[in-house]
This record gives sequence, C-alpha cells and structure tokens, in this order.
Amino acid sequence: MDKPFLHESDFTSDDGQPEVVRRESTRLSREQLCTLISAASINLGSMMCYSILGPFFPNEAEKKNVSNTVIGMIFGCFALFDLLSCLLFGKYLVHIGAKFMFVAGMFVSGGATILFGMLDQAPDGPVFITLCFLVRVVDAISFAAAITASFSILAKAFPNNVATVMLDGSMNGSLEIFSGLGLVLGPPLGGFLYQTFGYEVPFIFLGCLVLLMVPLNMCILPNYESAPSEHSFWKLITLPKVGFISFVIISLSGCFGFLDPTLSLFILNKFNLSSGYVGLVFLGLALSYSISSPLFGLLSDKIPYLRKWLLVFGNIITAVCYMLLGPIPILHIESQLWLIILVLVVNGISAGMSIIPTFPEILSCAYENGFEEGLSTLGLVSGLLGAMWSLGAFIGPTLGGFLYEKIGFEWAAAIQGLWTLITGLVMGLFYVLEHWRGKRRDLQNTLITEEEREERTSLLPHEI
Repeated sequence: MDKPFLHESDFTSDDGQPEVVRRESTRLSREQLCTLISAASINLGSMMCYSILGPFFPNEAEKKNVSNTVIGMIFGCFALFDLLSCLLFGKYLVHIGAKFMFVAGMFVSGGATILFGMLDQAPDGPVFITLCFLVRVVDAISFAAAITASFSILAKAFPNNVATVMLDGSMNGSLEIFSGLGLVLGPPLGGFLYQTFGYEVPFIFLGCLVLLMVPLNMCILPNYESAPSEHSFWKLITLPKVGFISFVIISLSGCFGFLDPTLSLFILNKFNLSSGYVGLVFLGLALSYSISSPLFGLLSDKIPYLRKWLLVFGNIITAVCYMLLGPIPILHIESQLWLIILVLVVNGISAGMSIIPTFPEILSCAYENGFEEGLSTLGLVSGLLGAMWSLGAFIGPTLGGFLYEKIGFEWAAAIQGLWTLITGLVMGLFYVLEHWRGKRRDLQNTLITEEEREERTSLLPHEI
C-alpha cells in the first residue's frame, strides 16, 4: 500500500518543531519509560533525604553545643562538595559510565543517610561536628554522581530530538514533580518520625528506602555509551549567556539553602511550634514548587520565547518574597505565621518560574556555540548546572547561619532577597541587549542583501 503524500505543513508546526518528532515523542518506548522511572526515583529519594533535616536538625545540633554558624556550615558543606563533585563527574561521565555512576551514587547516598541517623550517639562538641561534616561530604559526593548521571541519561534517552525532552522543559518540569514531592514529603515526614520515634528513625527509614531503589535501577536503567567531548567546563561557563544564567542559579539555590538552618529556628523561637508543625510550614514552599514546575515547563514548551522572561520575573518575585519573609524591619509589618506560609507558597511558584528555564537555556546556548549534540555535552551541562546549584546551596546556609546569628532572621532574609533581585535585573538587561543586538544584526543583513541585489542588477546588460 502506498504511503500517503505529506505536505510541508505536516512536517512542521507553528513554532517550527517537526510534527513527526512531536508525534513520536508522545509515545514512550520501554527504554524511555525505564529511564523516566529511574530519574524519578533519584529525584524523589535524594530530595527527601536532603530536606528531612530542616525541621529538627538545627534544634538537635544546638543541644550538642553547636552554634548557628557551624550549623549553617554543616548544611553548606554538602553543597560545597556537591559543587566540586558535579564538575568532576560531569567531565568524566563518559569514562566512568553513566549507569554505574547513577547506581553507585544512589547506593552510597542511602548508606550515608543511615549513618547520619547514628550521630546522636556521638559525644557533644567537636566529635559530633566532625562526624557530621564527614558523613555530609560522603553524601554530597554520592548525590552529585547520581544526579549528574540522571540528567544526562534522561536527555540521551530521547535520541530523535533532545529539545522535545529537555530544551522545551516539559519533561524536565514533569520530573520536577518528583523533586517537589521529595521536598514536600521530607520535612513533615521527618518531623513526624522525629517527634514520634526520635532522631535515628527518620534517617534509617529514608536511607533504607533509597537502598531499596538500587536493585530496581540496576535492572531497568539503560546503559549508554558516547565518545568523550573535546570541550571543557571553562569554555562553557565563559559564554556570556551561560555565565549570567549561572549567577541566577546560584542566587536561587542560595535562597533555598538559606532556609534550611534558619527558618525552623526562627519559627520555633517566634511561634513556639513543635518540630512536626515546622515541617508542615516547609510544606507550603515544596508543594507549590512541585505543582507549578510542570505547568511552567509546559508553558515554556508551547511558547519558548517566554523562557527568558519567566526566568527574569521569577527572580524578581523571589526577591520580594524574601523581603516579606521576616518581614524586613523597615516595612514595619508584624511577623505572622500565615504571612510566612503565604510567602513560602508564592516563593515556590516563583522558583518554578526561574529554575525550569535554566537547563534548556544553557543547553541551547552550548549547541549554538559549537558544542556537539551527545552525552558528553549533556554531561558538561548537567555537571555545570549541578555545580552552580551546589555553590549557591553552600553560600546560602553558610552565610545565612552567620547573618542569622549576627543581625537576625529578618535582615538576613532581606539580604538574601537583594541577591536575587540584582541577578534578576542583570539577566533582564542582558536579554534586552541581546534582543537589540539581534534586531541590529538583522537590519545590517537586510541592507547588505539589498546592496548585493542592486550591484547584480547594475551588472546585467541593459535592453536596447
């Protein structure tokens, strides 16, 4: 039977995306489905393990004679070593093997989470602090390995067109549901288990849950191979657009990290809530983020031009949220629990606006500047994204814990908001200049084309 004739309109949609690719991308193969399950498992498990500490660990550490500054450093050291590890694993992803890196990272992360639950048996003071740092460092390295491999495998699993999976943001946004779900379940579950069973049980429960996912991923996760890339992180991050987006990622991550060592202590001291209820307060941020992320991913999929402005306005709204979180004393607004919850909900939505476009914006910029399409480039971009996020997650709690101790939560949160405001405005200015340069370049090309046409016309023999 003859194939039906396809018009040009059958191949392309209104936004220029091949229609055949779109139809194929809606039908997932078994390999793609297994990859999504694996990526979802690491997003869910890692975020639960990361967020479980917030409601009760700062208070528990204070009982062990640990200052707020050191508590912030314990949270921050995770991000520092995650930063270094992401750069390393992103560079050598192809040499190590994506599947091995993913599974090994997940296994070590589960074991480190269980070990962290045993630290309440350690003596107070320096011994407890040292062990906290050691276990968090191991957990950070394993987390970086799993997440870096996860991003790269996910994008590689859709060979027809990477854009339909990661560049358009819809699949990335959908997977952020599981990251958000981990952030949603972690604090209230951790607070409940801590309040009911004590310090050890939350970590043992989640650590065992992550370990149970290891054999599942060993069986279902596809194995990909690729040639090493000739490009480097330095070449990628020195691209102006990538550099500015990196600063945006750092500022957003710093905001999230700031809340870990400070918000629970502020709420406990201000409103005298139990650890279980503090976990529910964190729920507002995580739940709104997990719900809004796929919506913004879908929006950036349908209207790619909006990505840049979602990123800019998301940062500005985040800045306003942190000004009101205290609130900043110059506003003369009394701190209320309902206001904190409302601000956290709005912050979760604005974070979804800003975070979702970062990966596709960096990846498209890399391709436009000569980076080859393949697992190596995906590893570089994934490693860079993880590294910048980790740098912010190190600066946020470390600086936040120090500022909280010196000037109080209200001013510390305002300074954090000022950081995101500056990066948002700078990013907006860059996009405006980029748009203006593009218009100017198009005008110059049009003038050159008209001049060439006139020269050709003048060279033609005139009719007699």
